[in-house]
Amino acid sequence: MIIQRVVLNSRPGKNGVPVAENFQMEVATLPDKITDGQVRARTLYLSVDPYMRCRMNEDTGSDYLLPWQLSEVADGGGIGVVEESKHTNLVKGDIVTSFNWPWQTKVILDGRLVQKLDPQLVDGHLSYFLGAAGLTGMTSFLGIKEKGHVTPGANQTMVVSGAAGACGSLAGQMNQNSHIILCGQISQYNKDVPYPPPLPPAVEEIQKARNITRERFLVLNYMDKQETSILQLCQWIKKGKLKVRETVVKGLENIGGAFQTMMTGGNIGKQIVLVSE
Repeated sequence: MIIQRVVLNSRPGKNGVPVAENFQMEVATLPDKITDGQVRARTLYLSVDPYMRCRMNEDTGSDYLLPWQLSEVADGGGIGVVEESKHTNLVKGDIVTSFNWPWQTKVILDGRLVQKLDPQLVDGHLSYFLGAAGLTGMTSFLGIKEKGHVTPGANQTMVVSGAAGACGSLAGQMNQNSHIILCGQISQYNKDVPYPPPLPPAVEEIQKARNITRERFLVLNYMDKQETSILQLCQWIKKGKLKVRETVVKGLENIGGAFQTMMTGGNIGKQIVLVSE
């Protein structure tokens, strides 16, 4: 079976700016037959996210992210429809997702590593499962709930520094006794600096003088809360309490450009690539 896929063509370098040409579209062959436990699916949507910039480096700087390899297919969050299944819990027509979905028009995946989705939870807006009703939404929801120290009726002010991005558009200056939640910092991803990046001395002085706390948040540490969080987010979306913003680019061939645009702030809300309908 002939398919199209996108591979990592070159690395921008730890201090370089990624461009669309770092990725390359090519033709590949997918086996005609699948084995027990596998599914073959047609890709519907792919997600491009800031964390992927780290995967473009030989060393991601993180123990939970693996680097993409040159001339090999890239991967990330994706959604597709099952076309053939040899897994007991999945059938043709099921909508499935994976955090490691290859950037291909069609894929063969281990059925144990995909999650079946219920389109009714998002009124058929499947791409929401990659954003507001997925890991992105969880990050916003749990970041505030678990680390935000937000108290109803307490007359608090919450500032979201990246409020136009995928997480920030869902989540919502330095005051006395403030609390800073560190979760992503896209402006630093093209620099060879540790995460979280060190503060300038003047800012550190302000932080200490005003009793400002600074704490890192990683949603992967809260995966035991995934099911209840996603259900809550879906309920808010269906009731119109949570407004979802997306920037959708059509065509697998445009995923490199979509990534470049997302890294320079060209998206409002979640950056999505529509591969097929």
